[in-house]
Amino acid sequence: MTLMTRRAALTATAALPLAAAALPAAAAAPKQTGSGQNIRRFTLGDMEVTTLLANTLTNPNDPQGIFGMNVSPETFAEVSEEAFLPTDVSQFFFTPTLVNTGENLILFDTGQQGAHITNALTAAGYSPDDIDTVIITHMHGDHIGGLMTDGAPTFANASYVTGQAEFDAWASGDNEGFANNVAPLAEKMTFLSDGQDAAPGITAMAAFGHTPGHMTYRLSSGDKSLLVAADLANHYVWSLAHPDWEVRFDMDKEAAAASRRSVLSMLAAERMPMIGYHMPFPAVGFVETRGDGFHWVPESYQLML
Repeated sequence: MTLMTRRAALTATAALPLAAAALPAAAAAPKQTGSGQNIRRFTLGDMEVTTLLANTLTNPNDPQGIFGMNVSPETFAEVSEEAFLPTDVSQFFFTPTLVNTGENLILFDTGQQGAHITNALTAAGYSPDDIDTVIITHMHGDHIGGLMTDGAPTFANASYVTGQAEFDAWASGDNEGFANNVAPLAEKMTFLSDGQDAAPGITAMAAFGHTPGHMTYRLSSGDKSLLVAADLANHYVWSLAHPDWEVRFDMDKEAAAASRRSVLSMLAAERMPMIGYHMPFPAVGFVETRGDGFHWVPESYQLML
């Protein structure tokens, strides 16, 4: 051990500013953009589940033009302030889910564009050609937009599963997104009703209202379960916490609110985790009852155990 006298220590300290001044000034570090995180992977029994952030964007318009359309501006502002949310801008997330059952590699929904979902799959270690089953929860554009890329199927080796009621509702109308992205794949589709299995351990659960045949899917493996909730609730505060608040994108607003209450009550009672397509990424969390509504509890490490 080397001992330093008090006089020597003071002399060394006094010299530090002179030594520092002799060094060249360091350049300022460049600022970076984005966090780079766009996958979250965990196991559910024998299944491997990965949420994929296909896109996120900032909506600079009034959020109450979309959420809470049937409440006063004062109520909307009060609820937002309590949740530390601004009332003049919002952030949207688009999160398909990938499930590897050991037998099948299954993709739930496809994002807005083929390029978006391809990039997300690449980050997760896969390519579109690896997908053998695509499950479409409903047929809004941000769920079916990635089915085709430049006029060709994005998932060349896949078969497709969707709800019968959902397909029939869109097929009977005049919708460009359906015509361009879904109709060309109809011969490769299997159609389900409430309670039917899309694959072993993956069961369709009707949650109509957001669209005429909107489906959620319960994943079950061993004693573990999780709900792929799709667009059951489109925001963790302005929709999930207040299930009766009207959402512009809900095609049948009364039915959508009833579905939210029913399914969220089930999730809270069973303490079952869910993946919400538009929840803040990584889009995985739990639901608890709070007053007359619910509260979103983001997953931290529970699914790592």
